[in-house]
Amino acid sequence: MEVRGQERSPSLHDERRKGGLKTLPFIFANEVSEKLAVVGFSANMITYLTQQLHMPLTKAANTLTNFSGTASLTPLLGAFLADAFVGRFWTIAVASIFYQIGMITLTISAALPLFRPPQCTGDRNCEEASAWQLAVLYVAMLLNAIGAGGIRPCVVAFGADQFDESDPKEKTKTWRFFNWYYFCMGLSILLAVTVIVYIQDNVGWGWGLGVPTIAMGISVVSFAAGYPMYRRLEPSGSPFTRLAQVAVAAVRKRKVAMVADPSCLYENDDMDAPISLSGKLVHTKQLSFLDKAAIVTADDQATENSGSRPNPWFLSTVHRVEELKSVIRMAPIWAAGILVITAFAQQNTFSLQQARTMDRRLSPRSAFSIPPGSMTVFTMLAMLLTISLYDRALVPLARRFTGLHRGISFLHRMGVGFAFSAVATLVAGFVEVRRKRAAASHGLLDDSAATIPISAFWLVPQYALNGIAEAFTSVGHLEFFYDQAPESMRSTATALFWMSISAGSYFSTLLVSTVHRYSAGEDGSNWLPDNLNRGRLEYLYWIITFLQVLNLLYYMICAKYYTFKPIQSRQRTDEGAVELNNKV
Repeated sequence: MEVRGQERSPSLHDERRKGGLKTLPFIFANEVSEKLAVVGFSANMITYLTQQLHMPLTKAANTLTNFSGTASLTPLLGAFLADAFVGRFWTIAVASIFYQIGMITLTISAALPLFRPPQCTGDRNCEEASAWQLAVLYVAMLLNAIGAGGIRPCVVAFGADQFDESDPKEKTKTWRFFNWYYFCMGLSILLAVTVIVYIQDNVGWGWGLGVPTIAMGISVVSFAAGYPMYRRLEPSGSPFTRLAQVAVAAVRKRKVAMVADPSCLYENDDMDAPISLSGKLVHTKQLSFLDKAAIVTADDQATENSGSRPNPWFLSTVHRVEELKSVIRMAPIWAAGILVITAFAQQNTFSLQQARTMDRRLSPRSAFSIPPGSMTVFTMLAMLLTISLYDRALVPLARRFTGLHRGISFLHRMGVGFAFSAVATLVAGFVEVRRKRAAASHGLLDDSAATIPISAFWLVPQYALNGIAEAFTSVGHLEFFYDQAPESMRSTATALFWMSISAGSYFSTLLVSTVHRYSAGEDGSNWLPDNLNRGRLEYLYWIITFLQVLNLLYYMICAKYYTFKPIQSRQRTDEGAVELNNKV
């Protein structure tokens, strides 16, 4: 079907010439620096909280997961501002400044002794950081969380915006962009858990946090430098308002009889034009109650005949109804990603503490020991290797059997990641059993500061399995949200990805706190004591494994019955017309 296209204005023509691959270095520079800052801060922060601020282990672990949860929740606000009011570029730019201020505050608090409690001396109990010292830390973390709220949901969507979906040549590059994005992010994390963590452990926390702060400052300048080349899409109004309008209109018309022919439902291409640049959503049979929002009543018809635009709180278009349906259909898949984050959260807390008690030398004769916070390098290496092999080997091979340009669907990709994650926590539990046996055989159960004569390389399998899981799950999750979300809600969709991380982090806090509370014995014993040699950390790992197996079964059911977003995509022709093609 041909739709007569309006003549392009010079500004629109110029806008189409912007974007493309040339903009990605500026965008990736911002994301790499943000990840360098946040991972340089969080990867080894359990060490800073326990050894510099003298926090108990459980409190320190919960502080970190709460920060991770908050920093992954604020993207919802950032996405709302980007989609509804200011656009993605300005959201990223302002958020980067907030992040910069937070990192400067954090660096100052780490560099000056005034912001830390006195060092432990002799057998005296270590003095925990005072309330005001913790307040400075929490303010810096809050500023970082606000900054992350603007950067995280918008960088991915802004990068994908640089490829014109109405141009078939550029559209094929979009799904590969997610692999490039995660690969660059992985490289920055790899740098953080090696170089930055080494500086923190061997030079000092002032420089250890100062280097990421400098990198963040460079990224702000780099991102702004690409301004003339970016393709910047105008915000199309609050997506949450449109969703609410559909829900309200459906409730108001709940007693109206459903039409037999879906083609009788209300459509208005002019009204939907700003929110359907790449194509419009077509009617689906699921969640039919919401279709009542698009039923044209006599009052609606009178308003239409008078030449006035219908009130969206009373009448919505099919496209807007399908926007809400798409969001609702995505929810079960979104929820399935929560437990993977809960499992992954243990790497920067309890797994790191395990590594601290083990022999981290590269060989028995080596003088160099791997810093505990750098153990996640094996996660990053496994993730980067998996992404490279996935793009270069698995996709071409799978394409022969599936016919999909991306090899396998994002739903299959996420399922594979869920399975690897469950295996990772299962293995982690058995490694912890072996670590404690080694401590017992050498009489070190009560010496939490001693190095147990067992190689820290026993932890490599669980770290590597988590890296493989992330390569499948996280990239698949991003692809899913960007592809299946309504076009006008892509920043919000990316925020949903970060919200799953937030929920997983908060659930980790809840789970750890619950286990810590209800596993306490009358003699003061606990599954998760400060001295892990006397704990039952493996039980926590296996509880998470059991929950992940149940989650995988739940996900398989959700994926089997998931309905993909049906869309009539707009494709530009050589003559400048717009052609609508049905696509699911």
